[in-house]
Amino acid sequence: MSANVAARDADHRRIALVHWALAAALVLGSVATAAEIRLADDSGRSVTLKQPAQRIISLAPHMTELLFAAGAGAQVVGTVEYSDFPAAAQRIPRIGDSAQLDLERIVALKPDLIVVWRKGNAQRQLDKLLRLGIPVFYNASTRLSDIGRAVEQLGRLSGTEAVALPTARTFAAREAELRQRHAGRSLVTVFFQIWDKPLMTVNGDHLISDVIRLCGGQNVFAELKPLTPVISAEAVLAADPEAIGGVTAEAGQAGNLDMWKKWPRVRAVARDGLFVIPAELITRDTPRILDGALQLCERLEAVRAGRGR
Repeated sequence: MSANVAARDADHRRIALVHWALAAALVLGSVATAAEIRLADDSGRSVTLKQPAQRIISLAPHMTELLFAAGAGAQVVGTVEYSDFPAAAQRIPRIGDSAQLDLERIVALKPDLIVVWRKGNAQRQLDKLLRLGIPVFYNASTRLSDIGRAVEQLGRLSGTEAVALPTARTFAAREAELRQRHAGRSLVTVFFQIWDKPLMTVNGDHLISDVIRLCGGQNVFAELKPLTPVISAEAVLAADPEAIGGVTAEAGQAGNLDMWKKWPRVRAVARDGLFVIPAELITRDTPRILDGALQLCERLEAVRAGRGR
């Protein structure tokens, strides 16, 4: 082989090697791009992850529950007090509560994603987390359909779509069945009490109001501006609702609704329309809210059946 031929063959090998390296770089680049996750959260911010999150911190009990529903429970390395469902959530290290977070503890856990309840965490502390460069995903459900969407989003962020998507579909099917079952039913006026001192309720933009609508009810304070307005007993008496609902921490508790029995002429009292639902089934934005919805729907059906008696 002449020197020229050998040199030419060497050049060909170098060119081939360069082409192979470029092709490999393109393939690796496309894989990296495909692995990148970009989602808009409920605050309108864009959240970008280079890969599915493996070390997640939840800053609200219902967010912890949503992560488990999405199949990402094993990836949660820190959460807040009262994160008690499912049972496995009780074993996750605590990093504070909704009012006060241990920022040093959060940083020490080296999270690659923090999930936040937009309306329930102190913004001042969240701003500090944002300045640290840790991706933060905000959630705020105002309609039942938002819950299934949240499960899907968390599944995508954590790479657990195989669990999240079927869970979201099951939730949507169950919601649709309940909505269809109660569609066209006569309206029942409802006052829903979430606290007694001061007396507080929910407006029409609150998720509980969507549950009331699902059951064919009408929130008598839907038009008020605050999400959870403080009201007077006189306002409730003037509205004269057919049903008064409340929340209770444990089964069998009265939920502080006994005060309304002082006014036996109120329709909700006269027609046995006082009822309570376990707080975790009606105040947490999770798939279990449909269990609470089922109870609320049954109580409104009982009110309808009692009319005219």
